[in-house]
Amino acid sequence: MWILVLFDLPTETKKERKSYAEFRKSLMQDGFTMFQFSIYVRHCASAENAHVHINRVKRILPEHGHVGIICLTDKQFGDIELFYGKKPKEIIAGGQQLELF
Repeated sequence: MWILVLFDLPTETKKERKSYAEFRKSLMQDGFTMFQFSIYVRHCASAENAHVHINRVKRILPEHGHVGIICLTDKQFGDIELFYGKKPKEIIAGGQQLELF
């Protein structure tokens, strides 16, 4: 499964910029990588693992702004078509995460 976190946070004041930076930093510390500006993705081995990370995102939600969370299967994520200008761009999958039991 893939988790996408989409957000639009205010950055007009110093406090808002700090909140924005802390939110992004927390996402990256939890294994999310930037897909586009304000869109971060993370691969999860299972739906249960995805729920753990979704709950972590919910705990760090900033006071203001809009945040969306979407879960996609590997197949759905693989079907995304990306373009840079009119040229299609091949999707580079994120690194594999090893899990030890």
